[in-house]
Amino acid sequence: MAASWPKSLDTIYGGAELIARRVSELTDGKFQIRTFAAGEIVPALQVLDAVQAGTVEMGHTASYYYYGKDPAFTLGSCLSFGMNTRQSYSWWHFGGGAEAMAPLFKEYGSIALLAGSTGCQMGGWFRKEIKSVADLKGLKFRIGGMAGLVLAKLDVVPQMIGGPDIYPALEKGTIDGAEWVGPYDDEKLGFNKVAKYYYYPGWWEGGPMLLALVNEKKWNELPKTYQAALVAACGEASAWMPAKYDAQNPPALRRLVASGTQLRPFPKPVMEACEKAAFQLYDELNAKSAHWKRIYPEWKKFRDEQFLWFRVAESTYDNYAFYSKLGAGK
Repeated sequence: MAASWPKSLDTIYGGAELIARRVSELTDGKFQIRTFAAGEIVPALQVLDAVQAGTVEMGHTASYYYYGKDPAFTLGSCLSFGMNTRQSYSWWHFGGGAEAMAPLFKEYGSIALLAGSTGCQMGGWFRKEIKSVADLKGLKFRIGGMAGLVLAKLDVVPQMIGGPDIYPALEKGTIDGAEWVGPYDDEKLGFNKVAKYYYYPGWWEGGPMLLALVNEKKWNELPKTYQAALVAACGEASAWMPAKYDAQNPPALRRLVASGTQLRPFPKPVMEACEKAAFQLYDELNAKSAHWKRIYPEWKKFRDEQFLWFRVAESTYDNYAFYSKLGAGK
């Protein structure tokens, strides 16, 4: 299994390791998967190619890396101003997501299993403050997936760079800013040492799904019990990874701020301009990808219904918290 992540990241790469470990345990050691970090067999952004070619039997990756092949691959991970982790999981399992994406992956000789999520992400690291839309013009910014096309509409120069290569590019000034995941991973990768301003929210990644891609021929050769073991292991990774990030990110963010990182929200005009650009792009893609035209409308319908429900649910929670404080005399 080739992963798109550096070995130093014990949560996102740790999810791939967890899958391999659980598969072995569930089969009494008879089904073994060896996990390789980004660059050990193939570069971070070529995992799908390696699975399709049979260079590796499977990979652990984010499908939005492959939007250049077909923009619909992004729907297997996350869209800008899209759904959070819970909503995305719901779409994949119960909103027809897995079934809708399957024909696209089949064209690339693979099957896809939901195998993790980073949860909500941050907006990234910048050398200068972003006070207006004008500050984005000409900015060379590392960003994953199709969100780069959204930012390009605002004259940003997007850069697709694999995780292991981001720090050197930021340090040398090859790029002006970069996003990766969130405080825990970003601290490990040392971005705070080469950029001062840390922005939120990561509107392009509210809860990106990660996938285990399996070469279709190799999948069909597996005994049914081994297929079941792999599905179960990916399911555990899907629960384990966002829970671990949620435990690790708050103290990491406190450490970053204490060390001098300047935490900033994106200004409202920047958010509004980015949202407008995102949905303009999505409409344009209907004419460019048959898979996008087939999947996106149902994804959008599901997303809008989820947003309505979450507004109700969050309001209920907020009211409960408010009245609990009143009852406690706070």
